[in-house]
This record gives sequence, structure tokens and C-alpha cells, in this order.
Amino acid sequence: MGNNDGAGRPGVSDEAWERFVRESGAGGGAAPHEPSARARMVTERLRREDEARAAAERGRWRGRRARAARRAAEPEGWRTGPAWQGRDGGRKGNRRIKAGAGIVFIAGLALVVVRPELLIDRLTGEAGREAASAAPLPAESVRPAEAPPEAFPDQPTLREPFRGSPALQWADGAAGIEVPEAKALAGLSREQVADGLARTRQLLTAANLDPNTLRGGHPRAALELLDPLQPSGRGVLERALAKPSAEADPLWLFSRFDPAEVRPYGEVVKTRGRMWFDSSREGEVLVHTDYTFVYPVVRAAPGSQEVARTIVRRELTVAVSDPRVIEVTPGTLTIVTWSETAGNDDCDRRGTGHLHPTFRSDARALPGTEPSGPRTDPYDRSQDISRLPEECGTVTRS
Repeated sequence: MGNNDGAGRPGVSDEAWERFVRESGAGGGAAPHEPSARARMVTERLRREDEARAAAERGRWRGRRARAARRAAEPEGWRTGPAWQGRDGGRKGNRRIKAGAGIVFIAGLALVVVRPELLIDRLTGEAGREAASAAPLPAESVRPAEAPPEAFPDQPTLREPFRGSPALQWADGAAGIEVPEAKALAGLSREQVADGLARTRQLLTAANLDPNTLRGGHPRAALELLDPLQPSGRGVLERALAKPSAEADPLWLFSRFDPAEVRPYGEVVKTRGRMWFDSSREGEVLVHTDYTFVYPVVRAAPGSQEVARTIVRRELTVAVSDPRVIEVTPGTLTIVTWSETAGNDDCDRRGTGHLHPTFRSDARALPGTEPSGPRTDPYDRSQDISRLPEECGTVTRS
């Protein structure tokens, strides 16, 4: 519980004082102090702005988990002889569509009260300049143990669309999709595995980074990498593109924006994640991927100045198969599982086949409402998508 100065204004919190006592005992730390009247005024103004933004952006974390998982007991195949193993990639109805939640900007006001120098950093731009000049992060080789640290909240601009985002230090586009070193496995040669890894990278690039795909175009290049014999993979996606719905949504695999509503801004999409492979049966190597993509967008209207960000994370496993052992179309991939979540996508408009971001200025249209649902950090890659909440909720940053 926080202290009070007797005039109804917030003083120094118990947590801040306890931290000071601990630091003083260790030989460091400076006594926390009550903010000035100007700092309190700025804090209150920021609090009101954040409440308005939260009202407009409620219910904007949206996630979907759609699985095209292998059957427990697979049939031999559609056109098989006794030596062939068929694969369908999944049974009908085995896709779970998870509602998501929206984006809520948290200003970190308690930090301003205890450390007003953070407010100065925001006003002077010093913190933003330091973040922009920071070295790019090394490639992600294992699942991170925690979410990236939170910078003091800042908003994207036309000049700096990733301002205030952890993605500022992420790789640009396909440079963030690194392929592991191939090796022979499960009866497949090193060359076959390397080809499968390269095709997986091409699939991720075409589905999540290709300008035509992002602008709502038909993702033909991505589809052609998938096996046409798999009805629960490529077949479902083709039907979803022709007639999207909550039961068949192209967003399960593709990042697409409605060109009549918004357009991707600039030429850079920030990317972070990893790729690895293993095998559970002869003749097949499974390639696992887990990537997060950060998209800056502006409204489609000419001259739009306001920038928003949508954050999409995907977990995708595809199979690279030996056509001499398993019935597949040579040179293609089959989908084993797919999962997807998105921050700043209107969960009230699911099933349209497009991502629907909201903007800060939308807060003016929805005064007096409160955000709801579980809070989620869209940049937190420390746990599987399957462990994220399945209902609409709010996220802590964009």
C-alpha cells in the first residue's frame, strides 16, 4: 500500500521505501523522494491518456491455435502399395481457434513517481537514442528464459516505427530467420535435410514477410511450397483464402492486412525466433519453427501520419519426407502443427482473413470503457503459445 502526503497526493510507496532500505544496507541507493507538483501533474495526465487508450484498445490480443496434427494411427495412404506410409497431417475438426486480446499501453506511472529522471529521458529523447544505437541482439538459439526488459513506454512515429519496442534490436525481415546446420537424419541425406530447411525458410518468408502477402494478396509462392496432397494443410488454406471464416482462417499461416483499411509502413518487418529439427520415424524429419514478427502500419488513407504496430507470433512444424518411404509430392512440405497469436488485432473481427489493428486516436471513439481479460506481453517468447490464455484480454505493450 502506498503512503499519502496528507493532501490526497501519492507519496513514496512502501515498495520503493523497502527497496531504498535494502540498497542502503548494501552500501548504495539514494533515498526516494516525493515527486514535484509538476511531476505529479504530468503523471496524472499520462494516467488519463493511458486509460483512454486502454478503453479504445480493449480485447485486442487475439490468438489462434490450429493444429493439423498427425493421426494417432495413420492410414496407409491414398494411393499406396504395401510398402508406403501415407500421411494426411490431421483429422477434420482438430483445430482450436483461440480468441485473443487487444493491446493496452501501460505508462509505468509508478516508476515516474519514484524515478522522475525516466520522465526526463522521455522528454529529451535520450533513452530512445540509446536504444536506437544499441547493438543488434545475437540470434536466438534456445527459448529465452524471460520476456525482454521493458523500456520506458514510447510510441512509434513515421521516422521511428519501432520506437519504444524491444523489436528495435531485432533482425530485419528474413535476416532473422536463420537455418541450422543440416545433417543426415532418419534415412534422409544431409542434402535432403538442407533442402527441407531452406524450403521452410522460404515458406516463413513468403507467408509473413512478402509485401504481396502483407497487403492482402494471394500467397501463391507460399502455397506452392506445401504438398497439394494434404487436405488438412494446403487444402484448408486454399479454401480459407477463397472464403475466410473462424473455422478456416488464412491467418493461421499468413500475415495479411486489409488494403482498404491499413497498409504496412516502410520496408522493414522485425523478426526474432529460431528453427530446429528432429525426427520420430524413419523417412521423415520434422522442422520446428517459433518466430515473432512486428509490423508497423498506417491507415490506408493517403497522408496518414499515425503509426501502430501489430505483433504476430507463430509456432509451425512441417515435415520433410523421403518420397520413397512416405507418400508425398517430392520437393514440398507437409504441415504437422501450427499455432498463432497476435497483439493489436481486433478479436471482434475474427474470421475475415485479415489482421485489424487499432490506433491511439481510436481512444476518442470509446470513452468511459475499461479493458478486460488476462494481461499478456506479446514480446514474451519464454513459453509455448499453448500456455497463453485462450480468451480475449489485454497486452502490456506494443
